Amino acid sequence: MYNEKLIKKSVLRVGEVIEVSGRKIFIVIDKNKNTSDLLFNGEIVKNISVGSYIEIQKGFLSLIGKIDGEKIIEDTQQIYSANKIKRVIEISLIGYIDNGKFFGGTKEMPLIGNEAFIVTKEKNNIIHDLVDNKELFITIGNSDFDDANIKFPVDKLFNSHIAIFGNTGSGKSNTLASLYQHFIEKIKDIKENTKFVLFDFNGEYVSKSCITKDKFIYELSTDDNVSSEVKSGENETNISKSIVLKEEDLLNIEIFSILADATEKTQKPFLVRAINSYKKLTKQSNPDEYLKHALREILTIILTRKDETNSILIDFIISILPQNLNSITNMPSSLTQDITLSYGKYIFINDINKNDAKITSETAKNSILYNHINTLKFIEYNVFDRLLFVLKFQMINDIQNNRAQKDHIYPVINRLERLNDDLNKIIKFDNNTKINFWQKPFIIVNLKNVVNINIKKMIPLILAKKLYSEHKKDYANKILTIIIDEAHNILSSESFREAEDWKDFRLETFEEIIKEGRKFGVFLTIASQRPNDISDTIISQAHNYFIHRLINYKDLNTISSAVSYIDKLTSESIPTLPVGTCIFSGIATQLPLKINVFKLPDECEPKSKTIEFADLYKDLISSEGESEL
Repeated sequence: MYNEKLIKKSVLRVGEVIEVSGRKIFIVIDKNKNTSDLLFNGEIVKNISVGSYIEIQKGFLSLIGKIDGEKIIEDTQQIYSANKIKRVIEISLIGYIDNGKFFGGTKEMPLIGNEAFIVTKEKNNIIHDLVDNKELFITIGNSDFDDANIKFPVDKLFNSHIAIFGNTGSGKSNTLASLYQHFIEKIKDIKENTKFVLFDFNGEYVSKSCITKDKFIYELSTDDNVSSEVKSGENETNISKSIVLKEEDLLNIEIFSILADATEKTQKPFLVRAINSYKKLTKQSNPDEYLKHALREILTIILTRKDETNSILIDFIISILPQNLNSITNMPSSLTQDITLSYGKYIFINDINKNDAKITSETAKNSILYNHINTLKFIEYNVFDRLLFVLKFQMINDIQNNRAQKDHIYPVINRLERLNDDLNKIIKFDNNTKINFWQKPFIIVNLKNVVNINIKKMIPLILAKKLYSEHKKDYANKILTIIIDEAHNILSSESFREAEDWKDFRLETFEEIIKEGRKFGVFLTIASQRPNDISDTIISQAHNYFIHRLINYKDLNTISSAVSYIDKLTSESIPTLPVGTCIFSGIATQLPLKINVFKLPDECEPKSKTIEFADLYKDLISSEGESEL
C-alpha cells in the first residue's frame, strides 16, 4: 500500500510552488513532466495544460487551482544549455477539497515548496459534483475536460432565473429544451402546483415530443394563408387557435397605448378618457339605453347649431351606428336623406326654401338619423368592437366640446381598427365564465405566425403580467416558470420601432418579475442570441447562465460586465466554443464549468436546425458522393 502511494505520487506530481503573489501562484514544472499525456495504472492520463485544474497539497488540505497561462524561464544554475529552460505555469486558486467535498473560494494560500499534482478523475468528479447525496438532479451534459457526466441540482437551478445565450447555431435551443425535458422526465409528472409557460417566437418547440408530449399549445396566427405549425395527428386535442381573456386584461392604458402606438401628450390622454368612459358605460344597468340617450343629446346639439365641424361629427355618428339599412324594415337608403347643410347649419330638405328654416330640439327627433339610433345594440358587440365604438363616441364628444381635433385623434383610432381583425383571430373575451388558461401544466404560446409586430410583443406582455399577478394572489407552495425564447424580441433595452413609454412599460413588467418574482415562486428563463440588446437589469438578476458561442464584441462585453461569476480565461474562450458546448456558471455551481450539452434525439429536438443545401438537392448528389452541380 505504501509503495502504491509512492508510485502514484511520483507519477502524478508535476512540480512545486516557487512563488505566491496574492491569488496568483507560480509553479515550476518537473523536467520529466512536459509531455501531453502520462501513463498511470495502464491508463493514459491527460497532463496539465492551460485551462485545466491542478492540485496543490498543503498538509492534509488539497488546494485546487486553474491554470491561466504558462511561460519558460532560464535556470542560470544549470551548466548545460539543454537543462537551462524551466517551464513555469501561472494558476489562480478557485477552491479546496476538505473531507472529500469541494468548496469554492480561498481558505488558505500555499507555501513555497508545496507539491503540485495532476487532478485525478476521482477528485475531478468531486470538483464537478454539484449535488448533495439525497438531492434531486438531472444530467444534460458532461465535462468538456474529461467527459465526466455532470449532475445539475433541481433546486438552485429550476427555482432560479436562468439565462441562455448564444449565436444562431451554437446550441442554445437544444440546451433550453434539454433542461426542461430532462427535468420533466425526472419528476415523471407535472403536478398542478407547478406550471410552465413558454413563449415561442419561431415555432421551435411545438412538435409532439419536444420537451414533453403532455403539453397544451396556443397556436396563434393572424395569417390565413399559413398552415399550422403542429403536424396533423400531433396534439390535436391539445391545441387552441385563440387565447381567452377577460376584458379587464385589455383595459390597461399602457397596453392600449402600445396597440395604438399613441403619442404621449395628445393621443394617450384621449385614450385615458375613452377607457374611463368605457368602464363607466359597462357599469350601467342598461348600457344600450345609456348610449342611445347620450348620442341623441349630441345629435340634437349638432343639428340645432351652426358650426364648421357639424358635417364631420354627423359622419362619425353614422359610422358607429348599424350600417346594413336594407335589413331594417322601412328604412331609407341614406340616414341623411332628409337633412342638408345650409350656410353651416343643418335644416330639413323640405324646409330648404324657407328663410327662417331651422331644426329645433323638438323637430330633431323627427330626423331619420335620430330615430336610427334606436337600432343600436352595443351590448351584442364583442369587446374590441365595443372599445372601438367608445373611442369614436369619445372623439365625437371631445370634438363637439372643443377638447380635441379630428386630425390629432383619428389616426390612433384608425390604427386600432386595422388591428381589429387580427386581434379577433387570436383573442377571445369572456367575462361570464371561469377562464382556464392552464389546460395543461406546460403551455406553449406559438407566436411564429402572428405577423403584426405590436401584437406579437403585446401577447407575452399581457399574459406574463396577468399570470404573474394571479400567481401572487395565491402563491403558497406553488411555482410558475415563464420561459421566453428569442427574448430580445420583448426584452430589448433599445428599440427604434416603438414609443419610449411602451419600452419602459414592458421592461418594468419583466424587471419586476425578475427582481421580485423569486419570493412569490415565479421564475424566468430567457434565451437569446443578442444579450447586448437585453436590459442590463434582467441579465444581471439572473442566477444561472448557460453561455454558448458569442462573437460580437458588444455581446461579450455585456456578459463580462453582467455575469460576475465568470473569470477572464473562461470569458475569453466564449468566441471559440464548439456547437453544443457552453459555459455554465451561477449559484448552482461554485466555479464556471465548460460542459458539452447532450444532443436530443431527432424527434425531441427543437426546430432550429439550419437548412442544408445537401438536403435540398439530394437528387443531384451522385452515387460516388460528389456533387454534379
